[in-house]
Amino acid sequence: MLSLALLSPDIRQYLVVTGNYWAFTLTDGALRMLVVLYFYGLGYSPFDIAMLFVFYEIFGVVTNLVGGWLGARLGLNRTMNVGLFMQIIALAMLLVPASLLTVPWVMGAQALSGIAKDLNKMSAKSSIKLLVPNDAQGQLYKWIAILTGSKNALKGVGFFLGGALLSLLGFQGAILLMAAMLTLVWIASLISLKKDLGKAKNKPKFTDIFSKSKAVNYLSAARLFLFGARDVWFVVALPVFLASTFGWDHWYVGGFLALWVIAYGIVQSFAPLLTGKSQGKLPDGRHALGWALALGVTPIFIALALDYNWQVEFAVIVGLLAFGAIFAVNSSLHSYLIVSYAGEDGVSLDVGFYYMANSMGRLIGTVLSGWLYQEHGLATCLWFSTGFIGLTALISVGLPKHSRAAKPISP
Repeated sequence: MLSLALLSPDIRQYLVVTGNYWAFTLTDGALRMLVVLYFYGLGYSPFDIAMLFVFYEIFGVVTNLVGGWLGARLGLNRTMNVGLFMQIIALAMLLVPASLLTVPWVMGAQALSGIAKDLNKMSAKSSIKLLVPNDAQGQLYKWIAILTGSKNALKGVGFFLGGALLSLLGFQGAILLMAAMLTLVWIASLISLKKDLGKAKNKPKFTDIFSKSKAVNYLSAARLFLFGARDVWFVVALPVFLASTFGWDHWYVGGFLALWVIAYGIVQSFAPLLTGKSQGKLPDGRHALGWALALGVTPIFIALALDYNWQVEFAVIVGLLAFGAIFAVNSSLHSYLIVSYAGEDGVSLDVGFYYMANSMGRLIGTVLSGWLYQEHGLATCLWFSTGFIGLTALISVGLPKHSRAAKPISP
């Protein structure tokens, strides 16, 4: 505790924000796995299970659009704490007797969880902008990469955690434990977070939820198609393909995808080193374009292997690993750029608008993933992914270029 007290106030706030984000992410990943396994055990098809999460994505779109405005008016400490509390309520909704765990009820709980997740994420990403001086963009990139990468690694851990808790404690026991632990985190957050963090000096109007920044609008459009390109084959089509075509059992599929998400998060954390920050360079629109073009190669490779029936298992596994690594750099780079582009006064407005586009891309990808796979197969999903990446690259041409160097920082 003494060493924590010796840290600067900004570092302490960063640790509180990151700790909140980590705790939330663990429960979010575990909850998703618990719901998937529970309804899979009831005999629901993978596509039906995916549809349980449609409200999660729809309400994420709305939350990011409105949440940025709320963060600017009320302060990011409040929106982050409201997000934590709503996740506790979402978990509590699943503590009803098993006979009441109907599809509409679970969809409602997932909708609440989707709102909670995006309030928490928007608040965490926006807070970092306010804790780093404007002339320390290298530090900003490093902190954003660590926050984003650790979140995704922990989401993979959450997948494992959900399966383990289900085996050890059962569905309701697992939910109760997660709700109790998150309640303790919520109380600590209420005490620790600064009360005025992120509150705009001038109260923004509701119409300000739509960004007036050209850079933010271009980056948001690129983000929409980037995440649509991932989820159009990853969310529904890939797990079903692995189970039905390769004959992998449910636990093998879940474990493999959990490890993929963990590795993806680790690569995100190291993205600054891969994009040249160690040489004093900061990424700009040219980097976003280059990494998008590199990403487009992987779905083409897998789709061609499927179309020509060439070493399909090898192509899918190797292609998935390559896609994950390159996508992780794209995602981390985008996460830095939005925080860099966002205005300092009312930063959550720009960040919220951007993550609204992110959620819209995930929603489009999720729906298309189930429908395209059911009607046409995995190869078609991958060709759609390639098209979305092409649109991401095309939009990235309009992103700003700069020659600003990164300020040297200690490791």
